Amino acid sequence: MSIKVILFDLDGTLLPLDPKAFEKAYFGMLASKLSSRGYETEQLVKAIWSGTVAMVDNNGKKTNEAVFWDRFSEIYGDKAREDMPYFDEYYRTDFDKVKISCGYTPQADAAIKELKSLGYKVVLATNPLFPSIATEKRAAWAGLDIKDFELFTTYENSHYCKPNPAYYLEIVDKLGVLPTECMMVGNDVEEDMIAQSLGMKVFLITDCLINKKEKDISVYPHGDIDALVCYIKNNFCF
Repeated sequence: MSIKVILFDLDGTLLPLDPKAFEKAYFGMLASKLSSRGYETEQLVKAIWSGTVAMVDNNGKKTNEAVFWDRFSEIYGDKAREDMPYFDEYYRTDFDKVKISCGYTPQADAAIKELKSLGYKVVLATNPLFPSIATEKRAAWAGLDIKDFELFTTYENSHYCKPNPAYYLEIVDKLGVLPTECMMVGNDVEEDMIAQSLGMKVFLITDCLINKKEKDISVYPHGDIDALVCYIKNNFCF
């Protein structure tokens, strides 16, 4: 069966970055922004990670957004929800400074547009741990036009996270396609290649490879963005 939809991870795939450098910049600037509201850096970082774990463990009954703020409120009480506008302001005004921790691949936008010109629909299937505004900004850092994507996953519109296969099933359900009609492209062996278990085709981007369990990546088609486009043309364009 030919593929109709290509799902792309963002961080480390279309947007080159080192996770540790990104986290250092992200948490540092967020803590600085919220220090005037009484948030101590170490506790704030632990609370955000706790909320992140809750989202990864989400069973689908609530959005990731609801799950995160429920956990965050368990730690900080009513103050957490009262301060939500300050978190929103951080993403609007200060988050762009985190761009300094990321790289840039001009081939990314070119590949998206070329694949669209070949008739494929594209999805920005980034792990939905961030609000929409943060995802849109990171896409812009990568030189992407968010309007090119049929869907981009955020913590507002998602009920699961990677590597839960239900995350991918939620996407294909929204698009009205079968997993076998899709390809997942990403740089994380565990989080992105799990899509193969649903019958999706996969392609592993190796520029910023994450392979925590040191799996044999030769079992997956792999390479850089240019190699991806060649692979699709050679195997799925007839």
